Amino acid sequence: MDPKRELTSVDLAALVGELGAYEGAKLDKAYLYGDDLVRLKMRDFDRGRIELILEVGEVKRAHTVAPERVPDAPGRPPQFAMMLRNRLSGADFAGVEQYEFDRILEFVFEREDGTTRLIVELFGQGNVAVTDGEYEVIDCLETVRLKSRTVVPGSRYEFPDSRLNPLTVSREAFDLEMEDSDTDVVRTLATQLNFGGLYAEEICTRAGIEKGMDIADADEDDYDRLYEAIERLALDLRNANFEPRLYLEDGEDGDDDDESARVVDATPFPLEEHAELAAEPYDSFLAALDDYFFRLELDDEEEPDPTTQKPDFGEEIAKYERIIDQQQGAIEGFEQQADELREQAELLYAEYGLVDDILSTIQDARAQDRPWDEIEARFEEGAERGIEAAEAVVGIDSSEGIVTVDIDGDRIDLVAHDGVEQNADRLYTEAKRVAEKKAGALAAIEDTREDLEDAKRRRDEWDADDEGDEEADDEEAEEKNWLEMPSIPIRENEPWFDRFRWFHTSDGYLVIGGRNADQNEDLVKKYLEPGDKVLHTQAHGGPVTVLKATDPSEASSSDIELPDSSIEEAAQFAVSYSSVWKDGRYAGDVYAVDSDQVTKTPESGEYLEKGGFAIRGDRTYHRDTPVGVAVGIQCEPYTRVIGGPPSAIEGQAETTIELEPGRYAQADTAKRLYRRFREQFADESFVRKIASPDRIQHFMPPGGSRIAEE
Repeated sequence: MDPKRELTSVDLAALVGELGAYEGAKLDKAYLYGDDLVRLKMRDFDRGRIELILEVGEVKRAHTVAPERVPDAPGRPPQFAMMLRNRLSGADFAGVEQYEFDRILEFVFEREDGTTRLIVELFGQGNVAVTDGEYEVIDCLETVRLKSRTVVPGSRYEFPDSRLNPLTVSREAFDLEMEDSDTDVVRTLATQLNFGGLYAEEICTRAGIEKGMDIADADEDDYDRLYEAIERLALDLRNANFEPRLYLEDGEDGDDDDESARVVDATPFPLEEHAELAAEPYDSFLAALDDYFFRLELDDEEEPDPTTQKPDFGEEIAKYERIIDQQQGAIEGFEQQADELREQAELLYAEYGLVDDILSTIQDARAQDRPWDEIEARFEEGAERGIEAAEAVVGIDSSEGIVTVDIDGDRIDLVAHDGVEQNADRLYTEAKRVAEKKAGALAAIEDTREDLEDAKRRRDEWDADDEGDEEADDEEAEEKNWLEMPSIPIRENEPWFDRFRWFHTSDGYLVIGGRNADQNEDLVKKYLEPGDKVLHTQAHGGPVTVLKATDPSEASSSDIELPDSSIEEAAQFAVSYSSVWKDGRYAGDVYAVDSDQVTKTPESGEYLEKGGFAIRGDRTYHRDTPVGVAVGIQCEPYTRVIGGPPSAIEGQAETTIELEPGRYAQADTAKRLYRRFREQFADESFVRKIASPDRIQHFMPPGGSRIAEE
């Protein structure tokens, strides 16, 4: 069986209690690795150092880990981590809750200056949103803009639509959910009751019910046993009655002690569904999860190199096709449900007098303090006498104040204390909400179709690569393929010019540009040497760009003739990182002058702003210079992100992605690039260490961008 890579709703319900034991701990520091793993370092008076890991990428988890297992801190904390430190350093951990039965955890931290909430979404694309005490989003790893919900900085955090909580469901609601299903028992428990596949099967097994039994064949006794199994599970979770287990799949020879046994699951209590697997007991669920994900990572590292074995594209494509079928079915279900709700609302108006008679009778009786059972008995008597309004009443739920009526064969639940119009409006509103869920499902199906097309593209590329490999000569076969290396050594180097914008031309010359007025000032005053070229856009709002003839550590010389190709690349660099790109234009004019033509001394009667400079003499213009930026990952001689004109970067990086002006915010595009790079390297940890989204953003132009090929 495939190992678990995402925590279930049952797992999270069990975790809340154990994590709550750390209430009162102080948060020391926060870290962000890549764009999906947050580490919170805390200290507790009794327990000492506590390390909490929140991962929302391909693996989705939230648990404490042993201090010796935490990853090394990133060299440069990204903006998100700095924001967390500013808001949380010294804060008290005030508790954690699971949102309903969804895969969402809400961590609360208190400090004198206010409350901070970390809302961790362990479903779908995954996300961590940081909000204040009133749920206003400060920042988030992923921006969410759907018709059903929005999660963006500055807005109020919106939880997903509420789903039925099977741990608190009443027997009546349970029966209704089961009876509304048109599939088998286990699928109903998994989807309608929101248990998911594993625990739906576990409940069936504990209840002694055949999983594949059709709902239509289930009787009251079957419902009794299923509901009792759910109640026992809920009671164990509420009372923290845990016996955690880590499950392993037997090794190749079937021996439980075989070193080749692989971890496949960790659960808060023993599961009958895992009875055939080897199991290891733990004192706490947190400890079991720590060991599980640690060993899972080791097992993944021991897997055969995926670059030498062709992935099962057929299975992946079939999976996406199945998901699309399921999503299409859900959309059709939403359409049908919305239509039925609207039809019910219209029926209330069509039978206005009848419905009003029923509701008025109940409201008058309740105004006289008559009990619900007496009201129900009066309707039964009226039905026996053939009174139309009484015959329409098929049930009364006194606990909820709901009366169920049968109108033209449709059963409609009415809120007894409301009038006909209010009940109809409620049905119309519910129909609208269901229609919005359909819109969300339509967006999801488009994402799945993109995943399907991506899988087909990768299959075609793999097949093409196979053909190309067969034709490659021996010399090419000996070249080092960094993308396929399972482990790439880190060779870091922070040059003196790293605080500026920079790149090396295809001829090897350094180009540096200012990020702001202060840096423009420094470039002209401190780093401009004889022989250098200075370039600037004709448009206002661009960096001072210096094409260096020599390094500052070398003796300057005005005798060096800079190649035209380097000057052209420097011109493209100057226009790309200027307001030309920010304005969404694709070309602009750039002029170049020698270093001795640049001065900080203005003409008489003129004034130079900070970062400005004056030019003496003629300028050489590069008209209609096209914008162009590529961001890449360099593996030799150093491992780092680089960026600049494509013609220069492509020859120096192992892999590059070209950008063009677009509508996506700089931070969002940086995350997209990060994911692309992770997909391209077999060693994903290498990308995480040297190419965080913040580091990628360091080399991107100001303003909106998009990937050129998209």
